[in-house]
Amino acid sequence: MVFSSLYFLFLYLPIVLLLYYITPLKWRNLLLLVANLIFYAWGEPVYILIMFVSIAIDYTHGMLVEHNKRRGNDRGARLAVASSVIFNLALLFFFKYWDFIAGSLDAIGLTFMPKLGLSLPIGISFYTFQTMSYTIDVYRGDAKVQRNIINFGTFVTLFPQLIAGPIIKYKDLGDQIDYRTHSPEQFASGVQIFVVGLAKKVLLANNIGKLWDTILALPTGELTTAGAWLGVVAFAFQLYFDFSGYSDMAVGLGRMLGFEFMRNFNYPYISKSITEFWRRWHISLGTWFREYLYIPLGGNRVSKPRLFFNLLVVWAATGIWHGASWNFLIWGLYFAALLILEKAFLGRVLQKLPAVFQHLYTLVLVLVSWAIFAVEDFGHMGAYLSAMFGFGSGLSNAQVRYYFASYLPTLLICAVAATPLAAGVWKKLPRRVMQLVLPVLLLAGLVFSTAYLVDATYNPFLYFRF
Repeated sequence: MVFSSLYFLFLYLPIVLLLYYITPLKWRNLLLLVANLIFYAWGEPVYILIMFVSIAIDYTHGMLVEHNKRRGNDRGARLAVASSVIFNLALLFFFKYWDFIAGSLDAIGLTFMPKLGLSLPIGISFYTFQTMSYTIDVYRGDAKVQRNIINFGTFVTLFPQLIAGPIIKYKDLGDQIDYRTHSPEQFASGVQIFVVGLAKKVLLANNIGKLWDTILALPTGELTTAGAWLGVVAFAFQLYFDFSGYSDMAVGLGRMLGFEFMRNFNYPYISKSITEFWRRWHISLGTWFREYLYIPLGGNRVSKPRLFFNLLVVWAATGIWHGASWNFLIWGLYFAALLILEKAFLGRVLQKLPAVFQHLYTLVLVLVSWAIFAVEDFGHMGAYLSAMFGFGSGLSNAQVRYYFASYLPTLLICAVAATPLAAGVWKKLPRRVMQLVLPVLLLAGLVFSTAYLVDATYNPFLYFRF
């Protein structure tokens, strides 16, 4: 089940909210646990067993960590953390990477790993990282051990951010799991954020995504330079509004239920460097890798060669986290190279340039990265990148001009919506005007999104495969 579906909007969500608010406080986590499991089982009833195993393993390992620490047995606590991490990574490896590695080995004549053909459990990359943070946080003393298995299960399976994040670390949510406040103002702000996210996903991402799909489907012999850039711009908007819209919906749903999740995006396309871009894009993932991989490797408090090595490891892991395909690893290493260059000297050079050149530099490199990210087939990727840099079937043609003219209004709306411009104008309005206009805008966003979902068959969610 996805948030941008009629079943979720008009069946599941109203029932869950009604039951949640009529349930006594002490039973709300139990209700949420049941609701979370129904939400997940809606799409994958078999893989709900993985949830039960993950809850049991990480819950018991957290208790082991706390028990050993209380007795002064640091070695035992470390072993418990290591065991938990190994289990979580093994789970992720088996379902996400086994067939990828088996296929890669088979391509070079090594057949000792059979392909299993297992489907990828939805959201496994997200909830595996969340549960893995639990035992680490308990060991570090950043979080208290959770003795109530119902509460711990609620954390692991919390439906607003279960399948697509934001990635919530236990230390940031543990206290809220045990105790949280509810207010009409918090609920209203949650509704507002949710509807904005829904409109971003349904009205912007879905519509501009059709342009990307159309251009991606063109035979490589018909791909022009202008067409390739138009396509990757469309994909950049689709990915941003798809994922940030879904993240906004998660934040809004969290507030409706009394939780506060971190915001996952901060207008990344206005960045002036790749370093800044990754402070603004998928913030929860970047924070997770920084706290649990980059800093343990030594972070930036090391020699330059070791710093560059740390960045290489982190970005190789970031790339392959996104998907079991070589293009994702290349994508991660591409950003590693850019970030190393910025750390070495390029960042200082950029700061001396006019802001427009800094923005242009960042946008061009990010758009190139999205071509690598989106096209998994190496042959097609090579042809697409070649077309972007003038080695396609010409500069432009009538077909591309038609696509551009047809989608120009959508492209302009997306361009404005991807910046703080509209939000800045909104904040300058008189409070009285905002109070009058806001309900109308929210109602319009909900109505138009619903109308689109009723009428349309195109409603992909890009991060399901991660």
